[in-house]
Amino acid sequence: MLAGNVRSLALTAAFAAVTSVAAAANAAERWDMPTAYGASNFITQAYVAFAEDVKKRTNGELEIVVHPGGSLYQGAEILRAVREGQVPIGARFLGAHANEDPLFGLDTIPFLATDKESAWKLYQASRTELEKALADRGLKFLFAPVWPPQGLFVKKEINTLEDMKGVRFRAYDTNTSRLAELMGASPTRTEASEIAQAFSTGIADAMMASAAIGIGQAMWDYVDYYYLVNAWLPKSVVVVNMDVWDGLDESTQNALLAAAADAEATVWDTMEVENQRYLATLAENGMNVVKPSDELMAGFHEIGAILTREWLDTAGERGAAVIDAYQAK
Repeated sequence: MLAGNVRSLALTAAFAAVTSVAAAANAAERWDMPTAYGASNFITQAYVAFAEDVKKRTNGELEIVVHPGGSLYQGAEILRAVREGQVPIGARFLGAHANEDPLFGLDTIPFLATDKESAWKLYQASRTELEKALADRGLKFLFAPVWPPQGLFVKKEINTLEDMKGVRFRAYDTNTSRLAELMGASPTRTEASEIAQAFSTGIADAMMASAAIGIGQAMWDYVDYYYLVNAWLPKSVVVVNMDVWDGLDESTQNALLAAAADAEATVWDTMEVENQRYLATLAENGMNVVKPSDELMAGFHEIGAILTREWLDTAGERGAAVIDAYQAK
């Protein structure tokens, strides 16, 4: 009787072990994906759609969980967290890292590319070098969603660059800091998740940002004007830790690449429609959505030319080759 019980227990334990191994083998792998922008933002929603597509393409074997609003890592920490393997994947506004590599700030050069068509050409001209620069940092590039044109949020009416003197201007990278200086404004470094706090406490009075950011941050609570200067159309990037990427089987890699391509195409196709909706929402909430004066735009274009020359000075031959390829397109 005792021997029978022992045999039964042994068989039960063996079955449990086999069942546990099978369950582990069939369990979905989970990737946490930090991003700095809020859940309602159309870029964040694109990340969620991308994650759902990956899960579908991998038959549930890879699950990506998007963490919006800097809830898992603040924006400035995301690329480092992915590079160091703290998370396998992340999304980051690339211009904020222009001090690491001038190429990362290419698409935030004011008035170099000011509509979707030119922004796409600039992206295609620079994509190969961008992928290399990220790979050198241990990051596998997947895709780059585009933000709507950047306008000027400001508390007071602005008719010329003279009106920007002394204004506390939210900066997040080398280009926006230099832009503030050339305008005569005072740059103040602020992450995306800190915008509302900066404006509510007087740290910032103005910023260049998309209408999408204006909605997410309820900017009508802090400023009265949004000028349609269309300064640039920046990109974010979605990247995977290179060691994690290299450890994936080919089928999973292909699923990620296919989902990334679809997500990127969708974002670029819908950006302008989303932007019009965002602009309408700003106006509905009492913000003055204003076409800038010719004098103000002339001043901005002069600054843009200066910043393009300065970027080329720092970017060297690689940068010059990218600009040449862009202009050839």
